[in-house]
Amino acid sequence: MVTLTFPDGARREFPDNITGLEVAKSISPSLAKRSVAMVLDGELRDLADPIRKDARIEFLTREDPRALELIRHDCAHVLAEAVQSLWPGTQVTIGPVIENGFYYDFFRNEPFTPEDLPLIEKKMREIIARDRPFTKEVWSREEAKRKFAEMGERFKVELVDAIPEDQEIRIYRQGEWFDLCRGPHMTSTGKIGNAFKLMKVAGAYWRGDSNREMLSRIYGTAFAKQEELDAYLKQIEEAEKRDHRRLGREMDLFHFQEEAPGSVFWHAKGWTLFQTLENYIRRRQTAAGYIEVNSPQLMDSSLWVATGHMQTYRENMFLTEQREDDARRYVVKPMNCPGHVQIFKNGLKSYRDLPLKIAEFGKVHRFEPSGALHGLMRVRAFTQDDAHVFVTEDQIAAECLAMNDLILSIYEDFGFSDVRIKFSDRPEKRIGDDAVWDKSEAALMRALEASGRPWTLNKGEGAFYGPKLEYVLRDAIGRDWQCGTVQVDLNLPGRLGAFYIDEHSEKVTPVMLHRAMFGSLERFTGILIEHYAGHFPLWLAPVQAVVCTIVSDADGYAREAIAQARARGLRVEGDLRNEKINYKVREHSLAKVPVLLVVGKKEAAERTVSIRRLGREGQTVMPLEAALAMLADEAIPPDVKREMRAAA
Repeated sequence: MVTLTFPDGARREFPDNITGLEVAKSISPSLAKRSVAMVLDGELRDLADPIRKDARIEFLTREDPRALELIRHDCAHVLAEAVQSLWPGTQVTIGPVIENGFYYDFFRNEPFTPEDLPLIEKKMREIIARDRPFTKEVWSREEAKRKFAEMGERFKVELVDAIPEDQEIRIYRQGEWFDLCRGPHMTSTGKIGNAFKLMKVAGAYWRGDSNREMLSRIYGTAFAKQEELDAYLKQIEEAEKRDHRRLGREMDLFHFQEEAPGSVFWHAKGWTLFQTLENYIRRRQTAAGYIEVNSPQLMDSSLWVATGHMQTYRENMFLTEQREDDARRYVVKPMNCPGHVQIFKNGLKSYRDLPLKIAEFGKVHRFEPSGALHGLMRVRAFTQDDAHVFVTEDQIAAECLAMNDLILSIYEDFGFSDVRIKFSDRPEKRIGDDAVWDKSEAALMRALEASGRPWTLNKGEGAFYGPKLEYVLRDAIGRDWQCGTVQVDLNLPGRLGAFYIDEHSEKVTPVMLHRAMFGSLERFTGILIEHYAGHFPLWLAPVQAVVCTIVSDADGYAREAIAQARARGLRVEGDLRNEKINYKVREHSLAKVPVLLVVGKKEAAERTVSIRRLGREGQTVMPLEAALAMLADEAIPPDVKREMRAAA
């Protein structure tokens, strides 16, 4: 007999090897009908699996959020069956669940096109309507390879060979069609429902290897309910309108080109925005006691051997070639941490010097596959708002709390009020004594509790050198972006020989706290562009206002207005072209200029301006001095405005 414990704490005995479905039927026929899978001791399992030992059990319906992954997984299998039904001879490879959906890679002579997707969707709906059960079989390795070889599925043969010897070879059937799969699955294809959509086609190399076969990839998404799918598709539509790459062109902020893949060509307006962000962070961290430094871009590879990066991170690093006249090899830095340890080591440090807060807007370079590059969001060269705080073990909690509060207040200033914090504790593979990990995790936990903010646990997802906090922002259309981090490092200072002298005149290795608030300034810029859809608050806008003339008779007054605005610190341009005012308004609205100051004969005579706000109907006429005073006040960054209020 096995004893099963239910979510309400009730316990019951059942015969050995009873299936989850049989357990559900014994409780209630309606429960068995609604259930699509079960959770045994926290592990998602097929409802038809036999239960061989005492366990905690829970039944999932398709409406349970945990069942969404199963819906998408099952949908990928149905996609593969539909494709092979429509195009016999197509080979199937892998079809995993990914964030917001799934994909399946196929090998065929002609790649799929977007025009194929409606036909595939139609066939998928037919398969789902048949409501065939998913059934699991366990095959021998030889049987699986022979069967797939007979079918011409050579990629599946390769996948079978890649499965470790101690793992089962599982086959899932849905009617006559079957696939190699670890599972689990829901009870039948009908449980998928019709809230799915195929999104796009793309190319992908087998196993990500550019020397292997090019496959045709089909992306799709699926949800438990149609309204959830509709909301997601609306979000996608809105995201396309906000795409920072398109807005970057329209606003003349930046561009990319093949000669420098993954590196940004900042235009004047984009660089103004970038510097506005950098200067904001500089003010905030200077006020918090950080000192700003700058470390070399090129450092000898021996340093990166000492840190462990050459052994664990080399494929992501750019290395120079060795010259005949120089036996040394250099690394273009992928991160700032080792350089900051060198600065800490330069000169004897006492416990009285701690915490020592070192910050840098460090330009780093990391090799990202060309297929992964995506505008500002995924680049090879980027600037980190990086800092490393050297502390004693007893200072960890207080400094982590200070970092947490600083990071959250910064996000508030940029309009992100919905911020999620993830706590990542010790991974299975780690360095350091458990006692030190206990102390570090407890210190981070105290900081979280003191912050009063909700958080979730990322079990086992800490860095190998210490636990960390991750900050996830939710933008205006509901997308999540992981940006800031706080990490406790018990490893690097010791590897590089850093120490301070404690109150007993003993050498002690400091703890190093890694801190990033934006993370990557390039990526955060892209997030901001999409969050605001290019319609920045005045203090962030690269061009805050444009003075537009209606007639050439107002040119002199317009130049005077521009000069006065710039004298007040406003970023203002003039448009004195011989064009109709409606044309000018449309052009500057497309460029997302927040304010247009329109002047004609009447305004020049009365020394007024007609104010047009981006995204608003109508206009307001004000005296020039009053209008500029209003805009200058509105353009004050929020941190500076707080300081002014505090000083008043």
